Amino acid sequence: MTIWQPTLDGRSGPKFRQISDAIGEAARNGDLRPGERLPPQRDLAYLLGVSLNTVSRAYADAIDRGFLKGEVGRGTYVRGTGPLPFAGQAAGLKREEAGPIDFSLNLPAPGHADRELAGTLKDLSETDGLAAFLDYDMFSTPDRHSSAAANWLSRTGLDARPEGIVFTSGAQHGLLVALMATVRPGDVLFTDELTYAPIKALAHRLDLKLRPVASEGAAMSPDALDEACRGVAGKAVYCMPTLHTPTTATMDRDRRAALAHVAEKHDLTLIEDDVFGFLPLDRPPPLASFAPERTIYIGSASKSLAPGLRVGFLHGAAGRIADLRAAVNLTSWMSPPLMTEIACRWIEDGTAERLNDFQRSEAMHRQAIARELLPEDCLHADPCGFHVWLTLPVEWHADVFRMEAERRGVKVMVAGAFAVRPGEAPNALRLCLSHERDRQRVRKGLEIVADLLGDQSEIGALIL
Repeated sequence: MTIWQPTLDGRSGPKFRQISDAIGEAARNGDLRPGERLPPQRDLAYLLGVSLNTVSRAYADAIDRGFLKGEVGRGTYVRGTGPLPFAGQAAGLKREEAGPIDFSLNLPAPGHADRELAGTLKDLSETDGLAAFLDYDMFSTPDRHSSAAANWLSRTGLDARPEGIVFTSGAQHGLLVALMATVRPGDVLFTDELTYAPIKALAHRLDLKLRPVASEGAAMSPDALDEACRGVAGKAVYCMPTLHTPTTATMDRDRRAALAHVAEKHDLTLIEDDVFGFLPLDRPPPLASFAPERTIYIGSASKSLAPGLRVGFLHGAAGRIADLRAAVNLTSWMSPPLMTEIACRWIEDGTAERLNDFQRSEAMHRQAIARELLPEDCLHADPCGFHVWLTLPVEWHADVFRMEAERRGVKVMVAGAFAVRPGEAPNALRLCLSHERDRQRVRKGLEIVADLLGDQSEIGALIL
């Protein structure tokens, strides 16, 4: 029998999952070899000072994830090297536990949604009517899904109505749909000077003219938007008022009301990207609350619940719904009904709230590490956000810093990736703290960044 005891220090999440994670890690690095028997559950519970039920759940979870196999009457063993059953990590979404620490991807923490998914799929398998999830959705009248989505969006302060909901395959698809329903080739789209990077690629594909609007306090200035409209006839404004990427800024209530007033004055459509809107504990009402008739609001299950749950929620006034649905039909016909069903079940039974609470809590823990390690005068962040904005000392050029950080094993994104006019980008970086699987790697990566910031001798060597 293997005399083995997991190390749980620094691990996050429920205790049973910490134990399961430790088993998987030990199996991968060779501390536990294929065919070796795990300690009896009662013995391990005593060694760790946890309940027998906790260890039982941990072993069951490790079996589900393919780390272990149970043999009735004989015990629990480490699996061999043959093919493993699906362990909740698709090939393209796996968060590596070795190699470069990736602060470049703004994805939610992996979390424990796979356990919730297992239960939901089991419940679905025991119900009638599964054929409906394999058929085309013909955009019928508002149904249970629409009601669940409206209820979820209302948590942000939005006056959401079931008849105003349009489902998409994630928020990025929702953004494409909103643009297609609003602007035409050659139209002007106003954005922040620093904006969500894919908006630039979408604008290029749709032949739109991007016009950056100056910021005031890292958020779009209503006066600057008003001035920009005097010089060019724009059609729409894309903005992220809550936890803006990359700057982390959140507009206050007065700024939102002023932007809505300018949009009304110049007959602009507002496209509000609120994918991070479920993270803050306290936030102003959505921009859509101040201009409901001219705002297309974008929410997402992917950012608030689980990254692979590709369900986007658009909300708009009655006069916009037909155009939004037509754009969905053209680009994907519909959002996958099974995916939408899972998201809406989670909203209805409280799972969504639990998963969102986890994302917020994990973000707060990781933000605390950033505040501990990074210089206060360089750091811009929200306590509940997934990312931080780091302004660099004048001695460091952002691209040079990025290359040196990558040489030391940390991936970051420079401000130029978000700048509508890259030549005018500030000397800054975005660091996403949520992509990495555990806080230990986040801490290690931030320590590398902090050391690099303070290594003045390295700057001179790199310049030479």
